[in-house]
Parts: sequence; structure tokens; C-alpha cells
Amino acid sequence: MKLVRLYLRTLNILWSEEKMLTLALVLTSVCVGFIQVAEPVLFGRAIDSLSNAGNVMKVLVFWGGLSVVNIISSVFLAVMSDRLAHRQRLNTLDQVFERVIALPVSYHSEQGSGRVVHAILSGTDQLFQLWLSFMREHLASLVGIAFLVPMAISMDWRMAILLFALSFIYLVANFAIVKKTHFLQEQVETYHQNLFARIGDVIGNVTVVQSYTRLMDEIKALQGITSQLLSAQYPILTWWGILSIITRISSALTMVIILGMGSWLVTRGELTVGEVVSFVGFSGLLIAKLEQISGFVSRIISRAPALQNFFHLLDQNGAAVEMPYARPLHHARGEVAFNHVTYRYKGSQVGVFDLDFKVEPGQTVALVGPSGSGKTTTLALLQRLFDPQEGSITIDGEDIRTFTLASLRHSIATVFQDSGLFNRSISENIRVGRPDATDAEVQRAAEQADAHDFIMKKTGGYDFIIGERGGALSGGERQRIAIARAILKNAPILIFDEATSALDNQTEKKIQHAISNLRAQQKTTFIIAHRLSTVISADHILVFDRGRVVEAGNFHSLLSKKGLFADLVKLGEIMPEKHAEKHVGGLSEVR
Repeated sequence: MKLVRLYLRTLNILWSEEKMLTLALVLTSVCVGFIQVAEPVLFGRAIDSLSNAGNVMKVLVFWGGLSVVNIISSVFLAVMSDRLAHRQRLNTLDQVFERVIALPVSYHSEQGSGRVVHAILSGTDQLFQLWLSFMREHLASLVGIAFLVPMAISMDWRMAILLFALSFIYLVANFAIVKKTHFLQEQVETYHQNLFARIGDVIGNVTVVQSYTRLMDEIKALQGITSQLLSAQYPILTWWGILSIITRISSALTMVIILGMGSWLVTRGELTVGEVVSFVGFSGLLIAKLEQISGFVSRIISRAPALQNFFHLLDQNGAAVEMPYARPLHHARGEVAFNHVTYRYKGSQVGVFDLDFKVEPGQTVALVGPSGSGKTTTLALLQRLFDPQEGSITIDGEDIRTFTLASLRHSIATVFQDSGLFNRSISENIRVGRPDATDAEVQRAAEQADAHDFIMKKTGGYDFIIGERGGALSGGERQRIAIARAILKNAPILIFDEATSALDNQTEKKIQHAISNLRAQQKTTFIIAHRLSTVISADHILVFDRGRVVEAGNFHSLLSKKGLFADLVKLGEIMPEKHAEKHVGGLSEVR
């Protein structure tokens, strides 16, 4: 039953998207299936006409006309099926891609990019093959069998029962083997996923592999997985070989028995030679159709794990669901408030708890605290990468769940610790948030981020292709491109998630100057930072510990409390710099 539901869902994709074309293909398949069954009957009648010296030309002319219709219908069926299957494959790929990139980062971290990419590509490939084979072959086969049954019974019920009995035995043997391989195929798909996950993991960390001379180790590990894959695959191949033998034996025995039974009935005068020929044609046709259907079912079973993984991916709930009544967020002033917000990660007690604070437009807030204390989670909630289980978050006094996701995220520009660059030109990477920005605006953003000078030294300048994840740039250059991207977006709310961590002190000073320029433009800014200069310049500091805000205030007031914040400074969690020490009275005593 589970397999049937899976199969119907694959076909429903075709029907839901292309109703008229699918209907035309169904009608064409009915025509092709009927003609395929009619041909053995016409052949038998032609034999009888020849035997009785009758007028065989009428039968041949009618048969010829049906053959022309069959050719035209078959060509239409093949061409239209190919076009529909290819089109729906790409449409489905677009849909699942859109779904996947909206899933939370935690899902991608848990699954791994290799496993996700395999699920997408393998799933769409399997859908394409099933759609194509169903439309081009198996729909016509089912229609043909539906016509064959009453036609055979009307000709001679005894021969029909014999034919169906032999076919039933063939089907039982086929489905027994198919069922035998179903569980084994699920194991094979698991090994395929592991294989792709391993490949993606190694390629994504190829510099580490080369640096730590793990080439042979990783090759041996991959060979181990492929060996397990082959060990699981070989028994399935053996059973499929047995299935092929059963098919050939069943076909031969059916022909012999039908001929034997038919010959006996002819000698008794109860059947004509032409009718025996028709039943021989029926037996060949029925076995061929059943073999097609059996092969189709076996392929569904073999592909079921890949399809299940694909639909599981497609059915994943996004981190945040847009409300039906959501409206665009226009011209936000940047007032942000967390109202007793609590969020726990699934299956754990880790998260943030009872966050309650307010940030005025244009203020800069620094979030500090030990690693894993909830800083990044807090800012992820602001972007609705997921929603809190308790409390609410507002912008300009309105719950952010009342805004469309696109407009909310368009109002927030984020610079991550991992700069997140694409294998595209520098100008394309800076334009990610504003594709319609002019070259002058791109250059101005790069200048504010202290990136213009090094960009102009690259081959092609702003057209320089930076490589996968910005591999052709240094760490500081990547961060400055990411900051330029955020500046160009011109969003009212900025988030810097340890964005200056990869910069040297001199470059960081320039970035701090750029941030100061943004603050002067009334940009509400959230900064996760470990640099003392960043913390000192903030209007407000929130100190996190185990998912809660345990201290809040400005730099000097928090330092004088000698609480967790002072301990972080003392322990070096907040790194002091020479240019910042003059702003810190008594810092040496605290250290």
C-alpha cells in the first residue's frame, strides 16, 4: 500500500501540472493499446480467410489503416511524453531547490551537502524515468490488457482461462522475487547516500585532506563504502537474473501449451486455425505486457528508497512558515524588541530563554558571551530562520510574523563569520542583495568596506571570478566583499556575526569606520564580536550565558560590576587591543 501511494504521488505531479496534455496522452495510449490487441485478431481472421479462400483484402486494408493510425499515435505519444517528462523534471528540480535553500542551516548541517545533492539529483532522475516509461509504454500496456481480457473470453473462454492461468503463475513468480529484493534495495540506497555524503565531505575539505596527507586514507575509506555497496547490490542482481530466466521459461511454456490446447480444439472442430493463431498472438502480447508491467513494478521498488528520500526532502517543513495574512514590511525605522522570547532546539534543552530587550532605531548593540551561549540563535530568530516557541519579536512595534519573509529579510543585511561567497565575479557577489545596483553604487560600497583598492589589483577588477566560496581571495578580502554586500543592500537593520574576526587590526579599524558611517545613517546594528574596540563603540551590550541575557549595559557599567562580562575581558574572551586600552579605565587591574 505504501508503494502504491508513492507511485500515485509520482503520477499526480504530471496530472497536476499538465492536465490537458496528460489527458491527450491517456487518450493516445488507449488508441495504441486497442490497436495492439486488435492486431492478433486481424491476423487470425486473415489466416481463416486464406484457409477458406475468402476475401482477405478487406482484412488487410483495415489492418493497414489501423497500422497507420498506430504509427502516428505512437510517434505522438513518444514525442509528447519526452517533452512532458523533461519539462516536469526541470519544474520539479526548481521546486525542490526552492524548498531546500529555505530549510534551516541546522538541517543542512545534519544531512550534509553531499547527501542533500544526491537526494535531489537521484530523486528527479528516478521521477523522470518513471514518468517516461509509464507514458511511453506501461499506460498502453495496461489499456491493452484491459481490452485483451474481454476479447479473449469472447473468442473462447477455455483458451482464455488457460491463458490467464499461465499468466497468473508468471505474475506470482515475478512479484515474489520483486518483494524479495525490496528490502535489499533500501539497504543499497542507504549505501549510495553514505557514498555521496562522504564524497561531498571530502571535496568540501580538500585543503585539509591535502594538508594532512590523508589522500590514501580517504581513498581507502571510500573504497570500503563502495565495497559494502557492491556486497548489498550483488544479491539483488542475482535475483533479477533469476527473474529473467523465469520470464523466458514462462513465455516459451505458455506458447507451447496454448498451441497444444488450440490444436486439440481444432481437431475437434471447436476452434479455427485463425483463432488459434490469435490466441498465440494474445499469449505473446500478454506475456510481453506483463513483463513490461513487472519490470516497471520492479523498477518502482528499486527506486522507491530514492523517491522516498526525495519526497521526504520535499516535505520538510521550513524553519518559518509565512502567514496567509502576511504583508510587506516597508521603510522600517529599525526599532527591534524581543518580548520574553524562548526557543529550544528540537530534541534538546539548548536554545535561548526569556529574552526581553528593546533596541532603538540607529543603536548599535553588541552581543557577547561564551561560545554556544545563544548569540547567533538570537539573531537567527530576528531573521525568522526559525520561530520562537514562546514570546514575540517586533520591528517598529509589529510582530515580525505578520510580515512576508522576503520583505523581512530584505530589511536585514547580514555579514557572517563565514563570508558566504559564490563562485562568481566580485561585482555579482556584492550585488547579491541588490541585483539592480549600478556600477557606481557597487564601487561606493566597496570603498566604504575598504575593498576597492585590492579589487582593482585583481585581473579584471570587479569582474574577477573569486572561485568556490571565495577561494581565490584571502580571509580579510572575503570579509570585506561580504561587508560591501551588506552596505550596498542598504537595509535598516544590520547584523555582523563576528564579521571582523578574519581581519587584521588595521583593516578592522577601517571596517569599524564603515560601521560608524552606517550608524550615522540610523542603521540599527547587532554585532557579535570578541574585539574590545567593537564592544567599546556599542551603545548597548547584552551578555549571554547558557541562552539567557545575564547582564546588560554599556561597556564601563558592565566592567565596573565585575560580573561575567568583566570575567570575559579578564580571561581574554573579549580581546583587548592597544588602540582600545585608552578608553578603558582600570583595564590592567581587571586583567
